[in-house]
Amino acid sequence: MLVSEVMLQQTQVSRVLPAYPAFLRRFPTLAALSRATLADVLRAWSGLGYNRRPRDLHRIARLHPRALPTTREALDLLPGIGSYTAGAVSCFSRGESVAFADTNIRRVLGRLLLGRIATEREAVALDEQLVPTRGADRWHHALMDLGATVCLVRTPRCAACPIAADCRSRGRVVQAAPRRQAAFATSDRRVRGRIVAELRDAPHGLRLAELRHAVGDARVAQLTLKLEDEGLLSRRRGRVRLAD
Repeated sequence: MLVSEVMLQQTQVSRVLPAYPAFLRRFPTLAALSRATLADVLRAWSGLGYNRRPRDLHRIARLHPRALPTTREALDLLPGIGSYTAGAVSCFSRGESVAFADTNIRRVLGRLLLGRIATEREAVALDEQLVPTRGADRWHHALMDLGATVCLVRTPRCAACPIAADCRSRGRVVQAAPRRQAAFATSDRRVRGRIVAELRDAPHGLRLAELRHAVGDARVAQLTLKLEDEGLLSRRRGRVRLAD
C-alpha cells in the first residue's frame, strides 16, 4: 500500500499500473528493500521520475525493515510521507476511519458543500465530519473515482453525477483558462532525470565531463551537486555514480 501511494504522488495511474507489480517483484518486502542499494532501487524506479520518492522509500525500509509503524502519526513522520499519504495508508490498508484529501476529494467535497474547490485544510475538515466509522476505504475510493471520472476540473459531467441535486456548484463551474507552465523539456527536473538515467546505465559511474556530454546541458555540474546533497548520487575517485 505504501509503495502504490508513493508511486501515485504526481504520477499518472497509467504509468504506475505496470511499474507497481514490477517493483514489488523486485522488492517484495521491507527487508528486501532495506538490503538493496539505493542504486538498485533507482534502477527499478526507472520511468516514474521524482527520484526523491524511491530514495525516501529506501530510507523508510532501512528504518523499519520488519514492519511499518502502526499509527498515522508515526507514518506521518517517515521520510517523504506527509499527512495525506499517512492517512491513505491507514485507511486503505488498515480500514481506519481517518480524514484526508487528495486533489479529487478537494474538488468533490468543495464543489458539493462550498460551491468551489476546497483548500486541503477545508477538505480535510469536511471529510472529518462526513467520513463513516465503517467503510472509510469505500467512502474515499468513491470520492476519488467521482473526481477522476465525473467531477472533472474543466468539464464536469454534472448530468451524470449522482450527487448533483445537492451540489452547490451545479451549473456554476467557470471554465478557467489552462495555466501556463514552463516547458518540461527545459526544466531542472528534466535535467535531473537525465542525469539519473545516464548513471543508471553506468554501474561504474561517469566522470563529470562525460556526464555533461551525455546529458548535453550546462546545468549538469550544479544539479549533480544538488543530487549528491540529497543522497541520490555519490562521487568516488573522480567519478559520479548512483548512491549505494
